[in-house]
Amino acid sequence: MIDSERTVTDSVFKAASYIKSKIADGDIPSICIVLGSGLAPLADECDIELSIPYATIPAFPVSTVPGHEGRLIVGSLEGKRVFMMSGRFHHYEGYDSSVCSFYVRVMKRLGVKTLYLTNAAGGIADNINPAELMAVTDHLSFYCDSPLIGPNMDEFGVRFPDQSQVYDPEYIEMLMNIAKENGIRLHKGIYAYMKGPQYETPAEIRALKNMGADAVGMSTVPEAITASHCGIRIAAVSLISNKAAGLSDKKLSHQEVMECAAKASSDSCKLARLFIKSL
Repeated sequence: MIDSERTVTDSVFKAASYIKSKIADGDIPSICIVLGSGLAPLADECDIELSIPYATIPAFPVSTVPGHEGRLIVGSLEGKRVFMMSGRFHHYEGYDSSVCSFYVRVMKRLGVKTLYLTNAAGGIADNINPAELMAVTDHLSFYCDSPLIGPNMDEFGVRFPDQSQVYDPEYIEMLMNIAKENGIRLHKGIYAYMKGPQYETPAEIRALKNMGADAVGMSTVPEAITASHCGIRIAAVSLISNKAAGLSDKKLSHQEVMECAAKASSDSCKLARLFIKSL
């Protein structure tokens, strides 16, 4: 390995070793849940055994966005041991894609096999409304700087990973069945990644809609690419927090996103809990 690859790999190993050293019984979870907007209350439903601030984990970035707490939780949910990422990292905070998804490789090193990603997103599809949920079936990553740029980390995956089924088809079916059985309105759709932090223009939304996007947001895709490279199975759910630019008369704001996320929090948390229970 060349030096830059060795440095990143060493950082991943150090972070994983630190986290592992904090888990007294050595029972490492195989599930990681990323608490995006609307899912933060799920932490209150978890039997928390350990909470580690990101700032104390070697090489971990720090989350700076309101509503993203910035700690790694270890606990039990629906009888399953889980990691919870309470807060994530975004390109618009000044991090490149490989840093945004650094934690994914750490989770892989720890033995995580399932990644449950959540986010808040603007709705593009005509039939998807604010405060509803969408199971991500695919994504558009045109505006995402690939987190795999640079020397390939052979310990984690191949140089040119297939992206045909980034989001696990079995998990998507499980999510849809759970939602139907429990009266949760859940759509299926394609998530488009944009760098932010500014919201998209109406022209950009029209372009994304023409390309087949159903929702748009500023996270998830770098993490999903990295997880697929690592061989981690992925489920992803978007909470539709607003109609995207030009599709309503409302001016977009982060306050609206947070308010809508709170409104849909109950369904979002319930879907996550029941999905974890079914694994």
